[in-house]
Amino acid sequence: MEWFLILINPMEPATVLSISVAAVLLAVTGYSVYMSFGPPSKQLADPFDDHED
Repeated sequence: MEWFLILINPMEPATVLSISVAAVLLAVTGYSVYMSFGPPSKQLADPFDDHED
């Protein structure tokens, strides 16, 4: 039951801000990796292939 008290206990504003920034950064990084290497990457064009001599 002690773990529940830890969850209810209000956190410091700096801790909440740090966790929020880390969560947003992780989400943006995950989305970028998905767009770069996942199924949507099939629609990306390589600009170097367009200008190959």
